[in-house]
Amino acid sequence: MFTRRNLLVASAFAALTPSVARAAGRTVATIDWGHLETCLALGIVPAAATELRQFREIAVEPSPPREVADLGLRGAPNIELLRMIAPDLVLISDFYEYQRPLLERISPVVNLPVYQSGKPPYALAEQSMAAIGALLGREAQAQAYMAAARAEIEAIGQRLGQLARHPVFVISLGDSRHFRAFGADSMFGDVVVRLGLENAWTDPTSYSATAPVGLEALARIPGASIAVIGPTPPETRRTLAENALWNALPAVAEGRAGDLAPINHFGALPSALRFARALDRVFGSRADAG
Repeated sequence: MFTRRNLLVASAFAALTPSVARAAGRTVATIDWGHLETCLALGIVPAAATELRQFREIAVEPSPPREVADLGLRGAPNIELLRMIAPDLVLISDFYEYQRPLLERISPVVNLPVYQSGKPPYALAEQSMAAIGALLGREAQAQAYMAAARAEIEAIGQRLGQLARHPVFVISLGDSRHFRAFGADSMFGDVVVRLGLENAWTDPTSYSATAPVGLEALARIPGASIAVIGPTPPETRRTLAENALWNALPAVAEGRAGDLAPINHFGALPSALRFARALDRVFGSRADAG
């Protein structure tokens, strides 16, 4: 969490190293993907981040420049490489708090939470963006981005008004028989509500999504639409086309199911916008058609 200790670290960082703010994120490392996309959205290029190849495939945008060093796994970053880079600041989230003792041997660490069990994350993502902007001299850019994101989501919600006739399941598919549903404490679930829509998945979730459940659970609300977040494994997509249960779901049979592009499941505001735009592309014309 963003504690008083973190605030003191942030203040000291800003006061003692003003050149860091002028240099944007050149001496910042990010462990969390949400903070990586937030930095990039504000024009801050981190010196190092984690799992960049996977980030480019799953989060897609903003795409990290090639000069960003890849620290390897989010759960076990390359400490020796990080020590060689010696960033002035390391950004983490609650997911990586256990890494603090190792990371603090190298650089000051600031924990900016976005995902907390049972809490819609959009407001936390805004707080994290504002904090990163304050830390790195991008306050104006952060405020402008947040205002533009809220306005665009509101506009997309107005275009998707007809979709509000149906609750919407937001899911990901690992295989052709099971799915993960994104609930109220996911970014996708939060954005669904902000768009004026109803999330069809009302069961409790913890940190964004359910454990995999059987496809038959999608039949519990026959009138619901289904938004499938990519990436979907090619083999799953192929076998799904032959799956009698999937094709019998009313949303599939009646054309109320759609495939969305890959999106970071634990992203921040850029992922929220990417999701809203993806829903608009897939369902907007259908909503217009009534």
